[in-house]
Amino acid sequence: MDLEGKNVVVTGANGGIGKALVKGLLDRGAAKVYAAARTANAVEELARLDIDRVVAVRLDVTNAASVAAVSEYCKDVDVLINNAGVNRCMWFMGPTGMESAREEMDVNFFGTLAMCRAFTPMISSRSGAIVNVCSIIGLVNLPVNGTYCASKAAVHSLLQGVRAELAPQGVRVIGVYPGPVDTKMTAGQEMPKATPDQIATAILAGVENDVEDIFPDPMSQAVHAKLLQDPKQVEKEFATMIPA
Repeated sequence: MDLEGKNVVVTGANGGIGKALVKGLLDRGAAKVYAAARTANAVEELARLDIDRVVAVRLDVTNAASVAAVSEYCKDVDVLINNAGVNRCMWFMGPTGMESAREEMDVNFFGTLAMCRAFTPMISSRSGAIVNVCSIIGLVNLPVNGTYCASKAAVHSLLQGVRAELAPQGVRVIGVYPGPVDTKMTAGQEMPKATPDQIATAILAGVENDVEDIFPDPMSQAVHAKLLQDPKQVEKEFATMIPA
C-alpha cells in the first residue's frame, strides 16, 4: 500500500512510537494524519508540524462515547494504526497484579477491539488497512511483565481473528511485534532498546511492502526466529526473568 495521499489515524500519538509514526507518515506524503491521544494538548506540538495535514484529536480508547465521536469525525480514514497502550510492569502474583491486568486489558485489548469495530466500515469502503501494535512478548510471556504480556497475547489473537473476518472486505490487518523500545514505557529498564524512529520506519515500510507480520527491530527478529525453531526453549529462557 502506498501511503502517499492516504488519511491515517494514529492512536497513542503522544508517545514515542506514536510521534515517530506521525512524522514518518508526513515524510511519506500522507494527505492527513489524525494524531489521537487522551488529551488534545498532548499532540498539539505534532499538529504544528504541518497545520494543513496533522489534526490533533482527543481520544480515550477505553471510552465508548469517545471512540464513537472520533470515528464519526474521522470519516475519511484509509489506515488505522492502533498504537495506544499501557504497561504497568507487573507480574501476575505482584502486589497490583489484578489491577494492572484489568487496566492493561482495558486499554490494550478492549481499546484496540473497540477501534477496529468503529473504523471498519469506512476502512473497508476504501480498501484500507488496520495496523495493530502488539509486542514480541505477546508471543511468549516475560514473567516480570506478565500481565502486560497477557494483554498483548490477547491483541495477537484479536488481530488474527479480525484479519480473517475482514479479508473478504479487502481490509488488510497487520500485526507489529516490537521488542524493547526507548520510550517512557521502558524508562529505567537496562536493556538494549530500539529507537522510536527505527520502529516507526519499519512499521511504515512494512505497510507499504504488504508485510502481514512486522518484526521491526533486531531483538524481536531474533526472538521470532527462535520461536519458529523451538518455542518451548524460548519459554524456558524467558521464565528465568522473574521478579527478585
